[in-house]
Amino acid sequence: MDLPLLFMDLPLLLTGEPKAPLAWSLVLSGAVVILSLVPLGAGRASADFTPADLAAPRAMFERLPAWGQRASWAHQNCFEAFTLHAPACLLCLLAGPAMLAASPLLALAALLHPALRLAYIGAYLANQPLLRSLSWVGALLCTALLYTEGLKALLHA
Repeated sequence: MDLPLLFMDLPLLLTGEPKAPLAWSLVLSGAVVILSLVPLGAGRASADFTPADLAAPRAMFERLPAWGQRASWAHQNCFEAFTLHAPACLLCLLAGPAMLAASPLLALAALLHPALRLAYIGAYLANQPLLRSLSWVGALLCTALLYTEGLKALLHA
């Protein structure tokens, strides 16, 4: 299934195969980490990045424009968020389809997480602290819901 079909078939993902939203969440959350390289690369390009900077890429941070510095921070935070979210998805996948089918909110939370992370990057680049914070908290709550429901299902199985 390609990406446009994913969003056209969102109702099917929410009500069909229970594991699909979790698998898509893993893939899309990983893609967000990769996509966060685009503004970071643009920031480095605007700071006259040269191959010599590869020896100490963090040393060029001070040369980045303000939005480039925010892109760097957003990129680093993407890794942090992914390391929390991926195990939550895996935990729910292990918990079994019955638990997932019983809680459609999990599917929504799983698919909402990567969307909120994309919004987080955009808000960070645009220097919109309130929107950035709301996106961050929303994505974190999605991850927390996955952990909570996954643990409940495994402990009560």
